[in-house]
Amino acid sequence: MRFWWILSAALLWQPPGQAEPVMQFGLPVIAVAELPAEARDTLRAIKQGGPFAYPRDGVAFKNYERILPQQSRGYYHEYTVKTPGARNRGARRIVCGKPVECYYTADHYQTFKRIRE
Repeated sequence: MRFWWILSAALLWQPPGQAEPVMQFGLPVIAVAELPAEARDTLRAIKQGGPFAYPRDGVAFKNYERILPQQSRGYYHEYTVKTPGARNRGARRIVCGKPVECYYTADHYQTFKRIRE
């Protein structure tokens, strides 16, 4: 039990003068304002329930990479973030769980950042 308390404290530790944690669940945190404009558009569409640009938007994300916190199957859903100049869906995605907990990846699930509202 003590180990988990120490781990939690380490993950939530904030450097002096820092208003928000820079890591959450062991993942970096990114503010909405720091996201690319296309990611902010996708996040807005997610909150509004659509419309979405691609037919696969909203499908279950299975978290095979096990980078995001473990949850039951169907908890996470993925959405495409348009990539200027890309002929296909590109590599950028937002993955969200309920209650609203969203993550951004610019490299097709290799790394994630927790989106801070």
